[in-house]
Amino acid sequence: MGKVCSICGKGRQVGYSISHAHNKSKKVWKPNIQRVRSTINGTTKRIYACTRCIRAGMIVKPTRKPSKQVESAV
Repeated sequence: MGKVCSICGKGRQVGYSISHAHNKSKKVWKPNIQRVRSTINGTTKRIYACTRCIRAGMIVKPTRKPSKQVESAV
């Protein structure tokens, strides 16, 4: 799987790196993709999302269930 955001579809961009002497060489810009846990349709899944989507609040983080506490008999 390539580095593509599951939310916005942002992927790599290709262009030229141009020097002062105007020499052109191919360059690739890759997005900052993170693997995060997200709640989708009531289920928790791991998805790949760019940091822009994470900061914008497009990812709904799953809530933790409270752990069962053992009551001690007195």
